[in-house]
Amino acid sequence: MTFQKIGVLGSGIMGSGIAEVAAAAGATVIVRSRSQATADAMLAGLEKSLARQVEKEKRTQEDADALRQRVSATTSLADLHDCDLVIESVVEDLAVKKALFNELDRAVHHTAILATNTSTLSVIDLAMETSRPERVCGVHFFNPAPAMSLVEIVRPLCASDETIDAVTAFAETCGKEPVVVKDQAGFIVNALLFPYLNNAIRLLDQSVATKEGIDTAMRGGCGFPMGPFALLDLVGLDTSLAILDALYAEFADPNFNAVPLLRRMVSAGLLGRKSGAGFYDYRR
Repeated sequence: MTFQKIGVLGSGIMGSGIAEVAAAAGATVIVRSRSQATADAMLAGLEKSLARQVEKEKRTQEDADALRQRVSATTSLADLHDCDLVIESVVEDLAVKKALFNELDRAVHHTAILATNTSTLSVIDLAMETSRPERVCGVHFFNPAPAMSLVEIVRPLCASDETIDAVTAFAETCGKEPVVVKDQAGFIVNALLFPYLNNAIRLLDQSVATKEGIDTAMRGGCGFPMGPFALLDLVGLDTSLAILDALYAEFADPNFNAVPLLRRMVSAGLLGRKSGAGFYDYRR
């Protein structure tokens, strides 16, 4: 199965990144946003991204123009009815995603594969909201989607071999390195990454070192490209808290129990880069 037309639900950083990746692979892409304003902002952001790539000679102007023409935006779920593959990338809230998959199942042609970009939540819960659970899976891109090579292909118990083979081939067509994983909270990367990030916050809260010192230590001592606090700000503190809560709910492992400092920062609206400030200040 090849995907000629791909729908993306969500016009945020992940949704727009996935749209760019799919369009770069030659697919026609339609992005569904909640409002015309956010739809327009997504398209404007894509144009800026492509302009930067042309300036840095990563793409020709002709290639950038052709890619841009393959991406459109809508506010109507019905406009995705003839897509071959739809990838959901909205807020990490199970109730929101379940309601969306129920609606999506009725709006999109019955032969289409429905996928979620969730980083942690149970895919089987979403699949069972549809009349086609064998055609539902996870396709977890990493942020930023155009640059990160890994895609976790999440296989719930109900997914068919054909579904998993098709989305794996799609990821490869996009130039990514897919890894098939079991439908278990956190999959591979987040199950290993978030205890580390949570424990970094614990060290900071215990005044073991400053955030700058911890970031420097992990870059210099472990060879990581960025420290835990820079990474938390990039991921988003609210997203990080949601992931930890989902992991703790499934495994009850103390390493997944979010440090209170993280919860307080989210309550204060200190969400990282997206809000202008988190562990670091990005407003100046």
